[in-house]
Amino acid sequence: MADPIAEYTLRVQQQEKHIRSLSAEIEQLQNPESLGVSPHLEELREENAKLKYRLNILKRSLQEEQRTGGRNMININQQLQELFEGAIRAAYPDLENPPLAVTPSQQPKFGDYQCNSAMGMAQMMKAKGQKVSPREIAEQIMRNIPENDMTLKLEIAGPGFINVHLKKNFVSKLLSDLLVNGVQPPSIEARKKVVVDFSSPNIAKEMHVGHLRSTIIGDSMCRLFEFLGHDVLRLNHVGDWGTQFGMLIAHLQDQFPDYLTASPPIGDLQAFYKESKKRFDSEEDFKKRAYQCVVKLQSKEPDFIKAWNLICNVSRQEFQKVYDCLGIKLIERGESYYQDMMTDVVKEFEEKGFVQLDDGRKIVFAPGQSIPLTVVKSDGGYTYDTSDLAALKQRLFEEKADIIIYVTDSGQATHFQVVFAAAQMIGWYDPRVTRVEHAGFGVVLGEDKKKFKTRSGDTVRLMDLLEEGLKRSMDKLKEKERDKVLTPEELVAAQEAVAFGCIKYADLSHNRINDYVFSFDKMLDDRGNTAAYLLYAFTRIRSIARLANIDEAALRRAAETAEVVLEHEKEWKLGKCILRFPEILQKILEDLLLHTLCDYLYELATTFTEFYDNCYCVEKDRKTGEVVKVNMWRMLLCEATASVMAKGFDILGLKPVQRM
Repeated sequence: MADPIAEYTLRVQQQEKHIRSLSAEIEQLQNPESLGVSPHLEELREENAKLKYRLNILKRSLQEEQRTGGRNMININQQLQELFEGAIRAAYPDLENPPLAVTPSQQPKFGDYQCNSAMGMAQMMKAKGQKVSPREIAEQIMRNIPENDMTLKLEIAGPGFINVHLKKNFVSKLLSDLLVNGVQPPSIEARKKVVVDFSSPNIAKEMHVGHLRSTIIGDSMCRLFEFLGHDVLRLNHVGDWGTQFGMLIAHLQDQFPDYLTASPPIGDLQAFYKESKKRFDSEEDFKKRAYQCVVKLQSKEPDFIKAWNLICNVSRQEFQKVYDCLGIKLIERGESYYQDMMTDVVKEFEEKGFVQLDDGRKIVFAPGQSIPLTVVKSDGGYTYDTSDLAALKQRLFEEKADIIIYVTDSGQATHFQVVFAAAQMIGWYDPRVTRVEHAGFGVVLGEDKKKFKTRSGDTVRLMDLLEEGLKRSMDKLKEKERDKVLTPEELVAAQEAVAFGCIKYADLSHNRINDYVFSFDKMLDDRGNTAAYLLYAFTRIRSIARLANIDEAALRRAAETAEVVLEHEKEWKLGKCILRFPEILQKILEDLLLHTLCDYLYELATTFTEFYDNCYCVEKDRKTGEVVKVNMWRMLLCEATASVMAKGFDILGLKPVQRM
């Protein structure tokens, strides 16, 4: 089914390209009177209309197949948008790029979804001298909505809002599919190669809270793309090259002269770095030797490569402790990986005439950018600009990436803006085809709203932070006397789930663009939009079936045979909330703002609480406590809620536990 769609789509694109070309030729003609309609252009348009008609039939057929037999979750909002888009085009074929606005309704009296396009269309038509009221436009749109299996009724409200009421059996069927198939990703047009550059600490320096943000946010983005079915390359662009390695190697030679035969016991690499930096700044002979070491390292002399590897390995072991705690998987590909590519990159910019000389430096100005890139320093060395250009080119041409995302602090936004502009200028990629994006984030603040530091003013070590989280998490669990009901193994699992989950969620639940205040007290609070609250809520939902003596096999049988009834308003509200999961993921895919998922999970948990408080799932004898009656379709709503929450946790990198 997919092959003819691809073929027709390609032919449509080729035809449209040809049409645009012919239209442009006509516009360029100097004599307005000679602007006749080309017979060839008319033939193309007619052929194009036929192709589009056949393509739409194929697409509808494929969608129907996916809806009835496929395993992918349906994005209801997207389906409604397609429905309204078709109706708007049929009602107003001459209106170019009409606004398409379909959103979930905020109040039940306004239906389940609303289409708000009529107001925007009225404004567009007014600008063209056509005065039509939004209500008239809304009526025209409604007349062109075809029969479908989603909508029960449409009604116009206010100035021209179209309220959409969904069919209960449509929602019930989607919930049954979710329960039978599990939480599946919504369908995607094509599997893409995605490169995410994140974490990126510097060798010989401690990982700090800035690296924590990049690591947590980048990992969650990768998890989202992976869940949606894309091919994801998780890259750790560590700072493992440069002049600082000269002083580190020179200091290593002095401190551990036999480093080539006996592995040096460097315990504290941070202290080692500070010692070498102090000597570099104060001892002239040491400074000269450090520069000589850099030259020998760049020449790849074996003894110096070994010294460099020794230093890098000490750092890697420290980084890995953090990654193991947080469950992060990465492929290290530091600046050193791109060293041999930099010469060719500079040569390419020179050959195309983009390089200028400035006080011995070689610089490149990109269009629309006031700051140049320095591709070669006055001493002949390369810079971060050069290595980032080389890395971008490698990812585009060797990895053949369709999407490249850089997760670093917002302070680097201008740098990446210039790098991307230079790459487009030289023709490496077209932003309409390849998505290259900097996903910036704000700084971590202490509770005093100043940059997060220790009391002595030092940067907070990441391992110290994680260990403090573990301690506080255990204190919280013991305060709630969980140590008296959980086994030692369950207690440790709960401790880690809460500690690392809370640290991750506190970061991800804030808009990444903004600064955020780091507070253990707030993140460990089990009230409000926190990981502690959600993890407890999830554990409680999972325990409902267990306490009713219903096992997974019984739930599965019920999912395959029982209808999910949605008669009570709280059942209906919960059912719709569960099914919004695909549209939430689609939104994050577009703006890379993961707090939207956190907000959704909190809304889902609170909507479930409303449902559970109003709709009994398990009825027990008040005297004996024995289960008298189980409402199976409500048990299925509990299961669907927990399944979506579990998948949401997985995308955020949280590990829920069965008992807490």
